[in-house]
Amino acid sequence: MNWYFQVLKKYAVFSGRARRKEYWMFLIFNLSVCFVLGFIEGFSGITPKGNHSVLGRIYVLAVLIPIIAVAIRRMHDTDHRGWWILVPIVSWVFLCLDSTPGNNRFGPNPKAIS
Repeated sequence: MNWYFQVLKKYAVFSGRARRKEYWMFLIFNLSVCFVLGFIEGFSGITPKGNHSVLGRIYVLAVLIPIIAVAIRRMHDTDHRGWWILVPIVSWVFLCLDSTPGNNRFGPNPKAIS
């Protein structure tokens, strides 16, 4: 839960670096919240005709900027520019890579700080 709030505190911070654990824990938590919201809508019968979760979409819109920000900081951690998140397969590879050891052009290594 701490990883989730840590990312939300840096709501629109696109500079610096984010650890792999920070990114993936935030992503997993967001997927879990969307799943639970969809389940609640389906169980309560408030899902609209199109079978799309309204609560889930509202939640995703609320956390869209932090999702983009943490992905860009994750790219910085692997010593790549944030624009790489626009290239689908390459960005997934970069998101899974370990961070560059020591300082890089985007700042100090967050593993060394924590």
